[in-house]
Amino acid sequence: MRAGPSQEDIRRHNLGALLRHVHLGGPISRAELTSKMGLNRSTIMALTSDLTAAGLVREELPRETGRAGRPSLVVRPESARVYVFAFDVGPDRLAVARVGLGGVILDQREIARRRSAFELEELTGALAGFARQMRRKTRDDTVCVGAAAAVSGGVRKADGVVTFGPNLKAEEAPFGEELGRKLGLGLPVSVGNDANLAALAEHSRGVGVAIRDLIYLHGDVGIGGGIITGGHLLGGHDGYGGEIGHMVVNPGGRACGCGSHGCLEAEVGERALLESAGRFGGQQGRDAVRAVVEAADRGDIVAQEALSRVGEWLGLGVANLVNIFNPELVIFGGMLREVYLGSAAQVRTQLTLHAMAPQRERLRLRTSALGDAATLVGAAELAFAHVLADPLEVLARANT
Repeated sequence: MRAGPSQEDIRRHNLGALLRHVHLGGPISRAELTSKMGLNRSTIMALTSDLTAAGLVREELPRETGRAGRPSLVVRPESARVYVFAFDVGPDRLAVARVGLGGVILDQREIARRRSAFELEELTGALAGFARQMRRKTRDDTVCVGAAAAVSGGVRKADGVVTFGPNLKAEEAPFGEELGRKLGLGLPVSVGNDANLAALAEHSRGVGVAIRDLIYLHGDVGIGGGIITGGHLLGGHDGYGGEIGHMVVNPGGRACGCGSHGCLEAEVGERALLESAGRFGGQQGRDAVRAVVEAADRGDIVAQEALSRVGEWLGLGVANLVNIFNPELVIFGGMLREVYLGSAAQVRTQLTLHAMAPQRERLRLRTSALGDAATLVGAAELAFAHVLADPLEVLARANT
């Protein structure tokens, strides 16, 4: 007969659940925690006391109560003391942030990246250098409890190896291991696909909060995606779930960097838009995409036709996803934010033509609330996952 959870298991679970409420929801009173967690006041008091003693939260009187009687103490995350490092490696940029408990970005560095070969030593050295600069500026009582990176490519779940990244020119790169070695913090570096982590960020802190079924579409040079189903990120068997950009929407269409033809990425990505607008070979990146959208707004016929063409393929891809996953919300991020805003009519037309009526009736289309910070915020949430699972054990290891 299988034994149930021990008292220590229950305590660990409750500590993590309480800290998650504070981390994601911000300052919250003991009374609210009692209601949300379904525990009695003495248990909540004991849990908050443990987390306070560990330096993860602090308790203080509310600034204003508006009620008679003794006010309930407010529990706040120790954002300035407990933090993680979040990294973002994209085709055009490298970014590092020091993110405090509660999701507060305390410090950030960013530089442009040339679209050249993925040099593991060079990239990890630059990122670790930024992290060391930030760490030197912290107080003596601060503690780093985790690190994670968002990478524009396929990441193997088992070991964090970047197995493929056509737009990064990366293949079989032990990125997490090497970055962890260069950081020298004695902490593993978790690694995830950038679009998956951006989906997690929008679900946790962006436009998708409290929505259990959503799809996030991310555009840079290529197209990526993250799928949240039933409140959980769809990762797939080896961690490659959500490669939406390589869903074929136009068999025999444009060549894609993955080796196939007619992928969503090939028909909707940066190159497709710029070539259609007659602008490929000049300016690249988000500014180039934005310039096409702005030209279309000014009445440029070529730019309008390019956006319309790309919008039709984007709408067809979204219709396929809606039919399969029945999301409540589809979010457009990265360069797709601009593309969608410039081609919303075409996207909605394709949904009307190709998405089944029951699936599209309550569907909402939105742009990212977190913008360019989505990937960093998602990486930070990945890094904090260990802390939320076992707060006291993680903090004890970090302090040794």
